[in-house]
Amino acid sequence: MKLSDGQAGQTYKVVELLGSQETNRFFSNLGLNEGEEITLISKLAGNYIVNIKDARYGIASDLAQKIRVKSL
Repeated sequence: MKLSDGQAGQTYKVVELLGSQETNRFFSNLGLNEGEEITLISKLAGNYIVNIKDARYGIASDLAQKIRVKSL
């Protein structure tokens, strides 16, 4: 499933990162790679607050749709 379909407060494992090489480089700079855990903190007006490796980030809905995850 896509991260954008996830439930707030849940932790997921990243299965696949979709998108261009530039998008994947952006994810990598955040510390987000396949196999990493990501927690969806909240969804607010099309923006997503996520926790990656003890750091919080805000990402837009188009980026959240490019992150495929599975429940832990």
